[in-house]
Amino acid sequence: MNTDDLEGGEDDGYNAQGNRKYSPVGAQDRAVLEMASMDPGSSATASQSPIRKVRARTQGRMDSDGKTPDVVGGDNGPHREHKLELFGFDSLVNILGLKSMTQEQVLAPSSPRDNEVVSITGGDPTPSGVKMGTMMGVFVPCLQSILGIIYYIRFSWIIGMGGIADSLLLVSLCGLCTFLTGLSLSAIATNGAMKGGGPYYLIGRALGPEVGVSIGLCFFLGNAVAAALYVLGAVETFLKALPSAGFFTAGITGLSADSFKDNWDSMYQNTNSDGIPDRDGKVYWNFNALVGLFFPAVTGIMAGSNRSASLKDTQRSIPIGTLSATLVTTLLYLVSVFLFGAVANREKLLTDRLLTATIAWPFPVLIRVGIILSTLGAALQSLTGAPRLLAAIANDDILPVLNCFRVADTSEPHIATLFTTVICMGCVVIGNLDLITPTVTMFFLLCYSGVNLSCFLLDLLDAPSWRPRWKFHHWLLSLLGALLCVVIMFLISWLFTVVSLALASLIYYYVSIKGKAGDWGDGFKSAYFQLALRSLRSLGAKQVHPKNWYPIPLIFCRPWGKLPENVPCHPKLADFANCMKKKGRGMSIFVNILDGDYHECAEDAKEACKQLDTYINYKNCEGVAEIVVATNMTEGFRGIVQTMGLGNLKPNIVVVRYPEIWRRENLKEIPTRFVGIINDCIVANKAVVIVKGLDEWPNEYQRQYGSIDLYWIVRDGGLMLLLSQLLLTKESFESCKIQVFCIAEEDSDAECLKADVKKFLYDLRLQAEVIVITIKSWDVEGGSQQDDSIEAFNDARKRVASYLAELKEAAKREGTPLMADGKAVVVDEQQVEKFLYTTLKLNTTILRYSRMAAVVLVSLPPPPINHPAYCYMEYMDLLVGNVQRLLMVRGYRRDVVTLFT
Repeated sequence: MNTDDLEGGEDDGYNAQGNRKYSPVGAQDRAVLEMASMDPGSSATASQSPIRKVRARTQGRMDSDGKTPDVVGGDNGPHREHKLELFGFDSLVNILGLKSMTQEQVLAPSSPRDNEVVSITGGDPTPSGVKMGTMMGVFVPCLQSILGIIYYIRFSWIIGMGGIADSLLLVSLCGLCTFLTGLSLSAIATNGAMKGGGPYYLIGRALGPEVGVSIGLCFFLGNAVAAALYVLGAVETFLKALPSAGFFTAGITGLSADSFKDNWDSMYQNTNSDGIPDRDGKVYWNFNALVGLFFPAVTGIMAGSNRSASLKDTQRSIPIGTLSATLVTTLLYLVSVFLFGAVANREKLLTDRLLTATIAWPFPVLIRVGIILSTLGAALQSLTGAPRLLAAIANDDILPVLNCFRVADTSEPHIATLFTTVICMGCVVIGNLDLITPTVTMFFLLCYSGVNLSCFLLDLLDAPSWRPRWKFHHWLLSLLGALLCVVIMFLISWLFTVVSLALASLIYYYVSIKGKAGDWGDGFKSAYFQLALRSLRSLGAKQVHPKNWYPIPLIFCRPWGKLPENVPCHPKLADFANCMKKKGRGMSIFVNILDGDYHECAEDAKEACKQLDTYINYKNCEGVAEIVVATNMTEGFRGIVQTMGLGNLKPNIVVVRYPEIWRRENLKEIPTRFVGIINDCIVANKAVVIVKGLDEWPNEYQRQYGSIDLYWIVRDGGLMLLLSQLLLTKESFESCKIQVFCIAEEDSDAECLKADVKKFLYDLRLQAEVIVITIKSWDVEGGSQQDDSIEAFNDARKRVASYLAELKEAAKREGTPLMADGKAVVVDEQQVEKFLYTTLKLNTTILRYSRMAAVVLVSLPPPPINHPAYCYMEYMDLLVGNVQRLLMVRGYRRDVVTLFT
């Protein structure tokens, strides 16, 4: 297939990465006809067009006919041509290894970490080592870990203390806990590839890095302390094994119905520190204490998942091997309860810690030696497994304090091993097996509850990515397993439970404060997403009640385009956005518009969005960044104001910085853009807040004094009042008081208006001083302030008159109606004069009463219909002149405050 057949025109073609242009493909196109009849395994003719750049290494290989395939040179070196390249299948084959399309053998890459470069190697994969199956990779390690020291030197004693009945209940309870945890583990482990870290990896990717690290570190401590448990067990076995004992002597009855009957009931009592019954002993044993002592005998179900990198098929071996080992050991424990309960009397059960070796035949010494070797082997296994877990946590680079434990994937964690050994030696110094065992139990139960909660959350949310191959799971079983773990923890010791939970909580808090942010696609993010969707649906499309109204400001970052290119937003806009929220609750949407073609500016928009998001996070503002590419600023804003948001979570206030620079910079397009923004907001039923003096807006550390003055001229649904109250909740404005200025036309109306406003504010639970100003009083007083305003008024009149004269001359010259801003306008010069005079008097009043105010809020007049935008900007310049910090507010057609509870 010749590439010339694919080249199209320059305007309507699709521009690929290799600067190729494709014409639309029809049913009779040569490319379609050729692909419809080709053989999937055939090779394509050589083509000179470059393919998508993939960092790859190709190895020499021959096709089925013994010939070398056609290869061509390109930017990436030699590569093979494919007829499906039109659809991008060539790069897909290289990346995913789709052998069925090209009969190639391509090594599929493993899941890389973020920002990691993956090298794709062609040809047969090189085996990294011998992989193990279910038996030796999972079942045997789990069996070895579960059948530990507790079974050999404590289980018979537990039966003697608790009796056969309670021992059966004990084994069943603990076995059920681990079996349910095994089901949850199987479901999570078969939902994707696993890396190092075992349960830490599973929990962290399901519940987030904070929970994963906190439980993972506790699990590490549990494994480190477990090594001490095994060492102490080996020492105790060695000391007890020195005196020899014969068979059927010191209380061994053989299988006896009488012994079974005598040992059926429990006999909880006091013992000394060695577990020997003693009425004056300081240790009292009950069922709860036996749970804490026995539970380490059922741990070890994570041994298979910890070896996931060494398994041939993790998604088959982990479920089958783990659950098989759990069931076999639980059955063995149940049989052993009957066996030990029938073979010796209670005194022998309580005094002979090595009953398993005592009743062994024909060589009891082999059992003793086996116990010692087995426990020392388990200790070594913990001393090698725990450091790898700590290294896996450190390698995720969540906590900087753990960086000293980081190692390469193929290296041994020497520093972590030394640290684990120190912890183990410290626990060995304690020298009390019965004291260390409940500590190990707590940490293991905490880990198991995390695994169950992870599966519960993932199963309940049922995200599209939740597709475990292990089908025998349910969120109710996972929840039952988690609750059972917590119940067992409190059964053992509420004090140990509180301490372990407090330790995990402290680690969680430390990770959330000091840890690096990481998004692992955890279940909490999915839960938040589904909760947001459900909340959004429950809100519906109806208007929110005023009691539940929250401001959702849409912050227009660069409306006038006069900020440096590397500055995504005015530095004080986020400070102002925070002032519109009560105690930080709420959401702001920061938007910016890039002029240009979307296909050309898409990458620039992504980069600009990252910069804007960085700015928002730096300012500690709860908000999101959005970048829109449009042909011009007006069309871009018009699209934003119509479509931004979902349902009742659409922005309801548009915040724009006042264009103070427009006259100084001679930016003639700004008046039209400014008026267009206000009119678009009115049509879209959005409130508007225009901020003047943003450069002087205080941050959270700059305390303001004086007053917050409101010039309440028109009905705005209470938005201006609400904004003033929100300002008072901020530390920078909390020392200010509110003054409400109302405008009355006649003096006779002043007192009545003042009383009505006071009553209204009282019913709204707002504290404010009410001041009524009559229009007649505007003409009474003069002074320097009024003289300055009159001078500004005269200058504005001259500029407006000159502007209107130019419009009339242009209309007369071209023989058209009076045109401005691309549309016909009707100008009543007397009305223009009136508007200029009204804004002059309002500005004079503001300067007279509110020159020392911390901030002034005034009603925003709408742009007059059919007036040129230039005239409206002149009105606004007169209104805001010489006012340091001013908010012009226009509400929308609804109330945002209510008088009722």
